[in-house]
Amino acid sequence: MSVTDAERTALRHAFTLARRGPRGLNPQVGAVILSPTGEVLAEGWHHGAGTPHAEIDALSKIDADAARGATAVVTLEPCNHTGRTGPCAVALIEAGIARVVYAVDDPGDVSSGGAERLRAAGVEVEGGVLREDGDALIASWLTVQRLGRPHVTLKWAQSLDGRAAASDGTSQWITGPAARADVHRRRSLADAIVVGTGTVLADDPALTARREDGELYEDQPRPVVVGVRAVPQGARLRTHPRPFMQDEGDDLPDLLDRLRELGAQRVFVEGGPTLAASFLRHGLVDELLVYIAPTLLGDGRVAVGDIGVTTISQQRRLDIMGVDRLGDDILVTLTPQED
Repeated sequence: MSVTDAERTALRHAFTLARRGPRGLNPQVGAVILSPTGEVLAEGWHHGAGTPHAEIDALSKIDADAARGATAVVTLEPCNHTGRTGPCAVALIEAGIARVVYAVDDPGDVSSGGAERLRAAGVEVEGGVLREDGDALIASWLTVQRLGRPHVTLKWAQSLDGRAAASDGTSQWITGPAARADVHRRRSLADAIVVGTGTVLADDPALTARREDGELYEDQPRPVVVGVRAVPQGARLRTHPRPFMQDEGDDLPDLLDRLRELGAQRVFVEGGPTLAASFLRHGLVDELLVYIAPTLLGDGRVAVGDIGVTTISQQRRLDIMGVDRLGDDILVTLTPQED
């Protein structure tokens, strides 16, 4: 059976519901229950660790008779394990759900297998619907599950000729207010923001996430400084709402492991060029955000340092995921191509 328009509409709404849940070590998940004729019976989302999963939240809002023969539309494959809550696949089977439509396969070693269990019980299952949207919703959680480390976004701002600073080292500001506001919004969604000591010494960044009126976002990333040089006592990041963490930078995978142990799933790397190059050389970048200003700086500091490319056959190809206009500037969103 093909996916209906009502199911696709419900799944898009489930993505919106999922975003109501807290960001944390668990994925944001939304669910919608549809009648056999495509009418919305109930909706739910995961409210946080230890609370009912999205499917259970939705089922709790309708009576048992309504659930029988209904369709559950979920952003993530129903889980198949018992943790602080029971398996969602079993709950759907026991509720009499006849069909399940979901976006993303659960990659967990323990939690996966829900779709197979549902099919074995006679439930009709359609997976992979609007998968790209689902992947984007929980990209950081998926990275942790698949790679065992936080999702890493590398950001830099540059002139049209690829410079991140003028020849005297000044860089504020290459991009305009709209681009800078976008960066701060993205900072507020990150668990940690990482810069090198060179950036700290040259730019004295606060590393906070601020609204356009200067007020701080409620959620602030943990500031992380990579390098052996000391952070000056008067550095602005010392006034950050969260104490900064310093790492010598000789083992980036170890740094990411430690950040994961501290609960970080989304790491936002802001450079400078040496640190950006190091993350790229190690293959630790999942997403790149390149803000390009319509200006020329000539003989200035490059945005990215040596990534180990010495000949054209070694070039690091990227996939363009989006191009957006932000005031006078352009944001290009890219992901590394798989080898």
